[in-house]
Amino acid sequence: MKVKNIPVVGPILSRLASKMYSKFYFENSSDYWEKRYKDGGNSGSGSYNQLAKFKAEILNSFVKENKITSVVELGCGDANQLKLLKYPKYKGYDVSNTILKTCSKTFANDETKQFDHISNFNPQKTDLILSLDVIYHLVEDDIFEGHMKKLFNKNHKNVIIYSSNLDENFENKEIKHVRHRKFTNWVEKNAKDFKLDKFIKNKHPFTGDGTTGSLADFYFYLQI
Repeated sequence: MKVKNIPVVGPILSRLASKMYSKFYFENSSDYWEKRYKDGGNSGSGSYNQLAKFKAEILNSFVKENKITSVVELGCGDANQLKLLKYPKYKGYDVSNTILKTCSKTFANDETKQFDHISNFNPQKTDLILSLDVIYHLVEDDIFEGHMKKLFNKNHKNVIIYSSNLDENFENKEIKHVRHRKFTNWVEKNAKDFKLDKFIKNKHPFTGDGTTGSLADFYFYLQI
């Protein structure tokens, strides 16, 4: 099945995407998410219901088993997923100032959680850095490149990516904010200090409904 014939997957509801796209013109990925959140949109199906529960099960187990004490996430979105997660210390980054204000308000009474704009990201020693349902929304090559370099930094012991991993010419004029990439090719070429330690297939694979299934799987990388 060609990706261009597949409805939006991961965190984006297909019907919501087409509806919202008609309300504003897509200029770039950062602009899209700021407008989407400002217009009352959320992070999509990947951060809710059974997909969110599946991700939480995997991540909470990893954090507990590996005695993770610090977690950084690139692309925290509306942080609905975060409500299910048990992190000793967490900092989330995003491109949208609107959603960062919402997240800060939601977790105002939780001193273990912090949020900041991605432009302020500065790699610090951390046990785990995350990219969940983000990579296939980085439609611009330079933004994708920057995201990957932020993830695979020597300051990060573990990297967990939850994303689709396939190369397709994704040409859908109604879904400009999605571009699937075989990101593992980038890692193999540019992140020699990291190895793929584990792979977990999605418990809810995409079968035609982007609200209940996803093309994204878990990739666990460990710094050598």
